[in-house]
Formats: sequence, structure tokens, C-alpha cells
Amino acid sequence: MERADKIYLIGFMGSGKSTAGKKLAAGLDWDFIDLDKRIEQETGLTIPEIFLRYGEQYFRETETRLLRELEPVSRTVVSTGGGAPCSGDNMDFMLGTGLAIYLKLTPRQLSVRLSESKGERPLIKNISKEKLPDYISEKLSQREKYYSRAAITVDGTYTDFETIISLVKKHFNS
Repeated sequence: MERADKIYLIGFMGSGKSTAGKKLAAGLDWDFIDLDKRIEQETGLTIPEIFLRYGEQYFRETETRLLRELEPVSRTVVSTGGGAPCSGDNMDFMLGTGLAIYLKLTPRQLSVRLSESKGERPLIKNISKEKLPDYISEKLSQREKYYSRAAITVDGTYTDFETIISLVKKHFNS
């Protein structure tokens, strides 16, 4: 795996990117970076505080800048925020500097997962539980054109890390 560089985990909020990223990095003996955690460290604020104080545009600009700062790192799994691939040319950047893996879930599966953590997620905190599935469906349909550009798509409900590691090794050795 000499040519290995970076792996970007992408997908909708609640798809398990951070959890999968840690496991994948451990399985590959690589480093792990959670982009949202890096944003919080950089700003000294939580993601909800950033949205409340400065808005989504500031968050996206910070996210893009910190994503670009990862260009020189290698042998690293990066868990991105759900909107990161859809902002500016971030998806092109990720595809040009590493391997993108899309953790795919249905709107129903995401709705079940996200209904438990709505308060922590600024984009959905004010959406009722009844309207959440429709919001997710609409947002997911807008984002799918970005997510679907990933080199590898995996079912986020059952993540077989041995299979993913095998796919990653095959990709980097081809």
C-alpha cells in the first residue's frame, strides 16, 4: 500500500462516519481525523455554537479550509461532515487527494438514528420528529449527486470492515 494517501468517509449526518472511521483507521493501522472535531478544536466552539453564533456559511468556510489543510497528511482516514462533499469543490478535492467511501443509509434508517440526537445537530434541531423523514429525503436527494461520486459505496447499516479494508487495499494497489 505504498501509494496510499487518504480515505474520506462521506455520507449523511448520522450514517456512522466517525465510528466507522475509527474502526477503519485501526484496521489499517492509519491515523484518524474527525473533521467536525477538528473544527471544534480550531474554533473553540461546538458545531451547534458555531451555527448559532456565525451561521452555516461560516461553518462551511471553516470546514473547507481545514479540509484543504489535510492535503499533506497521508495514511489517514478522515470522517467528514455530511455536507462537506456538497460544499464548493470539496468533493473534487477529496477525489483528487484520496479515496472517498460513501456510507449509504435510507432516509428511514437515518431518521431513526437522528431522532435520538436532534439537539446536537443544528440543521435538524428544529424539525419535528414527524417531519424529519421528509426533510432527510429531500436533503439526501440533493446530496446524492455528490455522495454517489465516491469510489466505494457501502451499506451503512452493516459495515463489514474486513471487506472494506480489502476493497481499500485493492484500490490502492491497482
